[in-house]
Amino acid sequence: MPHKNIKKLEDLKKLTILELKELAKELRQIILERVAINGGHLASNLGTVDITIALHYVFNSPKDKIIWDVGHQCYSHKILTGRAEAFSTIRQYGGISGFPKIDESPHDAFGTGHSSTSISSALGIIEARDQKKEDFKVIAVIGDGALTAGLAFEGLNHAGHLQKDLIVVLNDNEMSISPNVGALSAYLNRIMTGDLYTKFKKETKLFLERIPKVGEPFLKIAQRAEDTVKGFFVPGMLFEELGFEYVGPIDGHKIESLIETFERFKDFPAPVLIHAITKKGKGYSPAEKSPWIFHGVGPFDIETGSQISSANPTYSEIFGSYLVKLAREDSRIVAITAAMTEGTGLSEFAKTFPLRFYDVGIAESHAVTFAAGLASQGLKPVVAIYSTFLQRAYDEIVHDVCLQNLPVVFAIDRAGIVGEDGPTHNGAFDISYLRHIPNIVIMAPKDENELGRMLKTAISHDGPVAIRYPRGAVSKIPTDIELKKLTIGESEILKDGKDILIIAIGSAVQPAKHASELLNEMGISACVINARFAKPIDASLIGNLAKEIKSVLTVEENVVQGGFGSAVLEQLSEMDIDGLKIKMLGLPDKFIEHGPQNLLRKMLGLDAEKITKEALTLIGKKGLILNHFNITVDN
Repeated sequence: MPHKNIKKLEDLKKLTILELKELAKELRQIILERVAINGGHLASNLGTVDITIALHYVFNSPKDKIIWDVGHQCYSHKILTGRAEAFSTIRQYGGISGFPKIDESPHDAFGTGHSSTSISSALGIIEARDQKKEDFKVIAVIGDGALTAGLAFEGLNHAGHLQKDLIVVLNDNEMSISPNVGALSAYLNRIMTGDLYTKFKKETKLFLERIPKVGEPFLKIAQRAEDTVKGFFVPGMLFEELGFEYVGPIDGHKIESLIETFERFKDFPAPVLIHAITKKGKGYSPAEKSPWIFHGVGPFDIETGSQISSANPTYSEIFGSYLVKLAREDSRIVAITAAMTEGTGLSEFAKTFPLRFYDVGIAESHAVTFAAGLASQGLKPVVAIYSTFLQRAYDEIVHDVCLQNLPVVFAIDRAGIVGEDGPTHNGAFDISYLRHIPNIVIMAPKDENELGRMLKTAISHDGPVAIRYPRGAVSKIPTDIELKKLTIGESEILKDGKDILIIAIGSAVQPAKHASELLNEMGISACVINARFAKPIDASLIGNLAKEIKSVLTVEENVVQGGFGSAVLEQLSEMDIDGLKIKMLGLPDKFIEHGPQNLLRKMLGLDAEKITKEALTLIGKKGLILNHFNITVDN
């Protein structure tokens, strides 16, 4: 088997084309078998195997820098660059990451996890190379979906201006080309972008310029003719206008063509964009037929393609169902997502209300300002975006929505620990980066039913609202509840107590409630509040209880800095309560690595046992031991 012969990356270059094709099949099988067990990004990785092999065959990593946009197509790259033995640990706690990480391998030239960063970072690396007078190549591999983001075009624009030798590989897995058109395109590509054509174009221009008077008009006619022909046959005029030499389209699964093209433009002195057509899910029929299902997938059965998942629906799905229900009653409601229709649970909405649904592509900043425009005209836009992706639209949230106090609802999916996707996707910061913005209301539900009530409340509110909810299945299948509005800023007492006050929000409420039960078995009376709102907080209830109980513990699945606990501390500091003791539990001041959600929560002290220990420490009961639950609080 060819991959067994690759002890180091240089061995790849010794393989024949037939062996390289066999290697591609082996890599697809390895990826398929492992993702079926661990979960991960399947369709995108199966689609980029051949490009990965060709890149490593032609270029010399890690000296040459290959940057994988988004990074969710780097699995074969990891296997080929010394991580074959560790590949079984991908996305597992303590194992290798599912995305490129600069501290994991020198072959991971730049860390990625969000889209559209490759061109800008690659251009920065090239400029640093030239400043330091070094010699290596830089290749950015970007998908056609990532080109919908403005950042990608900002990078293209600057690269075209600098005219450095940046190589961009456009991995296009959406365009379908028939064999005849593909052959014609390949032929035109060889003529129009090869050395002969480049030389011909240059010499023709010089010749026409030397012809007095007639030369300039003839030159313009020739250029227009060339542009017309290339614009008709080759979809690359946009890139050429931006200053790139356009190459393609070429077959992204034909290794010999990829190698030939990369070799030909390896030393091209100006920016070049190589357009490769690929198929998501290549080699695995279920993923080829439904690539959106196998984009980010949990463990599944290879034979059938069916996923092994919880019987209960996810928070994303519950959110989508509630939104459809509310949209039936209110024609002003529209839904917006940024290339994550399935991921954010909006598939049902898109089918039910196709004229009220907008997928803007990977363009979070545009999504927010687009929503602001809709809201300014009386509609009720709901923007469903993952917590870490919403970070990319921060200025638009401040300037276009909150400053104008427009009624945009931000449905913040994947808030808190997300698990195996790791630090690029953990929603650890949204309370902190939103709480200090004027006009916005921030909510987090304790369960699936409260999510519905919060969505009803948000749509009824005449101003910006954010609802954050976690990744994963709900605790139980929700009942058909009446979607009653909540009072803005009003929390609820889940359990009365007199020894300690535990104030939790969102996904931290259930473990806090469980901790109160453990404390009760030790004779400790804990009052538990479901805060519901991170802004505004229920200052009256929290303040009055704090005056009576004196020991306050806040719990949240957000960083402590600037989070919900900080809001409580700020409020209580103004009340000048004598003898008040307060402890804030939340995520630490570091990026959280990948691993199972429950394991990470336990390690980070956000499970019931840790909350119990912190409560005992706060009230001076360190010596208590609850043997039944194996909880020991050390002195």
